[in-house]
Amino acid sequence: MNILAYIIYLSITYLITVHVGLRFYRNGRIYILTIFQGDQGLADFVNKLLLVGYYLLNLGYAAVMIRFWDTITSWAELVSSIGTMTGRIMLTLAVIHFANMGIIYLIRERATHFTHHKI
Repeated sequence: MNILAYIIYLSITYLITVHVGLRFYRNGRIYILTIFQGDQGLADFVNKLLLVGYYLLNLGYAAVMIRFWDTITSWAELVSSIGTMTGRIMLTLAVIHFANMGIIYLIRERATHFTHHKI
């Protein structure tokens, strides 16, 4: 039953990761563009790097988490395990997103601080 759980879990995780990643990519462009003061080329480059890093980190984490899965012997355990592991990856996605937003905010504040003091 573990093989079935892995397939379901990785499918759900893949769909969530790709969907959320594309939303971050599309909606975050404007925010990143303001950090780089309208430099579209640099903003797009950084945005693409963030997306690739996001995919690699989250899908890699999801794959590693399979290692810690207990043996599943019933349908109830299958559903519970998939729910727990999917919830764990979603919480991880949220923490990583808010950490990234905090780091980007700090970069923006630092850039704004140096810009105002240069004048």
